[in-house]
Amino acid sequence: MIHQLRRAALPTFAAILLSCFALSADNPKQSLGIEFDSLDRSINPCEDFYQFSCGGWRKANPLPADKPGWNRYSSMAERNRTILKDVLEEASNAKDQPAWMKQIGDDYTACMDESRIEQLGSKPLQPLFARIDAIKDKRDLARAIAYFHRSAIPMFYNFGAEPDLHDAKKMIAGIDQGGLGLPEREYYFRTDPKSVETRQKYVEHVAKMMQLLGSSEKDAEQQAQTIMKLETALAEGSLNRVQRRDPKVLDHRMGLKEFEAISPSGEFPTYFSEISAPSFNSLNVSVPEFFKQFEKQLNSASLADWKTYMKWHVAHALAPSLSKAFVDENFNFYLNYLAGQREQEVRWKRCVKAVDAQLGDSLGRAFVEKAFGKEGKVRMKELVEAVRQSLGDSIREADWMTDATKQKALSKLAAIHYDKLGYPDEWKDYSSIKVSRDDYVGNRNRTYEYEVNRNLVKIGKPTDRKDWDMTTPTVNAYYDPQHAEIVFPVGMLQPPMFSASFEDAVNFGAVGRVVGHELTHGFDDEGRKFDADGSLTDWWTAPDAKAFEERTACVRDQYSNYVALKDPKTGEEVHLNGQLTLGENVADVGGVRMSYRAYMKTLKEKGAEAEVGGFNPEQRFFIAYAQSRCENLSDNYARLLAATDPHSPGHYRAIGPVVNMPEFWKAFGCHKGQPMVSDNACRVW
Repeated sequence: MIHQLRRAALPTFAAILLSCFALSADNPKQSLGIEFDSLDRSINPCEDFYQFSCGGWRKANPLPADKPGWNRYSSMAERNRTILKDVLEEASNAKDQPAWMKQIGDDYTACMDESRIEQLGSKPLQPLFARIDAIKDKRDLARAIAYFHRSAIPMFYNFGAEPDLHDAKKMIAGIDQGGLGLPEREYYFRTDPKSVETRQKYVEHVAKMMQLLGSSEKDAEQQAQTIMKLETALAEGSLNRVQRRDPKVLDHRMGLKEFEAISPSGEFPTYFSEISAPSFNSLNVSVPEFFKQFEKQLNSASLADWKTYMKWHVAHALAPSLSKAFVDENFNFYLNYLAGQREQEVRWKRCVKAVDAQLGDSLGRAFVEKAFGKEGKVRMKELVEAVRQSLGDSIREADWMTDATKQKALSKLAAIHYDKLGYPDEWKDYSSIKVSRDDYVGNRNRTYEYEVNRNLVKIGKPTDRKDWDMTTPTVNAYYDPQHAEIVFPVGMLQPPMFSASFEDAVNFGAVGRVVGHELTHGFDDEGRKFDADGSLTDWWTAPDAKAFEERTACVRDQYSNYVALKDPKTGEEVHLNGQLTLGENVADVGGVRMSYRAYMKTLKEKGAEAEVGGFNPEQRFFIAYAQSRCENLSDNYARLLAATDPHSPGHYRAIGPVVNMPEFWKAFGCHKGQPMVSDNACRVW
């Protein structure tokens, strides 16, 4: 995964995990990590490898009522949350404990105190709305925007520190588009029946929220229409998700005065001062057209309309922290209608997630003590190094690259850091934050303000590589092209993805392919545009760039043919967007190949492994890979992801890479003409 430019006491915990996922070593017909019960042996793996590998799992794991989607990552996250729940309940009740433990306990207590939250109703919004009501002119508006941005309540645009695209060792100021309530720009403009319906449902949702804030039904309907009109206007100046995938499109460094001239009505000197940003003379303006449109709308819409817009976005941002009426209405549109989730999660799960978002380092610190050992970190480092060497071999062997570009690619690969495996060396110090057991909204705002301030003070300073963009319990990993690093939190390094006790076939097939995926991001259609230092530099010869684009076009076209959803009512087919998902698909195709090569080398060094459960080592590698992709999705969620997610669904992440791999065909005896054998196999790396 890539961020905007980037690509996530139980003493018997290990025993519980092994009993669930690592079958007994006493039985030679079983494999440490392979779930044979999850297979559908009635299916020929050459006909449908996903159903063969995951059919049993999908049948045994129907979509839970409180989830829009359920996959292997989801089940890992649920187990992690159960551990965290125990940690937080202990922290909530213990008397003698470190201050950082008391903070997470108090935050969890405040979130779980439903009676207190119900008693308050919308009262926590009153001082925030008073700030909006006090706006008298555009300078006041800029001050108010800064006030809300300080506690991470999004509206209008986004501002913060970011690495300089042309010198990643320095942090600069950056400002970007924002201010929308629908998931993506195109939701405001697509004309198909489902999109028209979604906009209607959105306006109805906004009106219901405005009624909860005290407006009459008639006034609320008018306010919702006003909000939709303003957001549509902001969307007109915004880029969509496909356009934003090209870092060059977001590269607009300009002087402060030049930027302020684009939108003088934005009163940005006042905004920058009010948000307490350090002094700076230039900044990156990701989407200049957005701020031209922002200027136009500031001068055409009334201040009263903008106040209505602001109140909606305050209520929208804080709805999950408010009384049941707000929580339910927020759920009804965003999770039930858009994502197809049938039921709200129980409160403790939502509160665990909230503490993770607000005091993530402290919660992660407690999680590490419960769920990760030193042995796992050592084994993971060995695996990363093996996969990295495999990618290096693939670069050297690429017959479509000139030697000059190969050498620069190898230098970049050597520069990628992989020391962030598990958890940070230093934990954040939250001691300056007031955390109260009876002020949940206040806790949310103060903890978010802490993070905003941490970010802003970086402007003008050297880049600090110690920061992590995910909390320790997160079930995910990422590649950061400007920090030139891959990061794997502890939450990801759990069964069924990884265990120090798993056989190599499983660790390479499940988590090894994630390592290969993240490393390959450094050389996908986005990552390749950054050099070994993390700066946006064209280090490719023209022929090499052309050859690369021809190979990625093959991947783009392959995935564009996949159908994410066939509407059961209308028969409409929603295809994947091969351009939106291109980077992740290139990383998937390359990642599996890199990990397989690394596993074959390891197998050769250690000696051949026995057949287990009727499968040889090569087959077990591919089964472990596919089983890490098992998934069930609601139709609504499949539609939402197809429009917004740069990742393909699990089904196509499982089969997309292997249909391109002769190694897979050989392992399972597949032949030309079968669905799992491509007539036009794609390969970039």
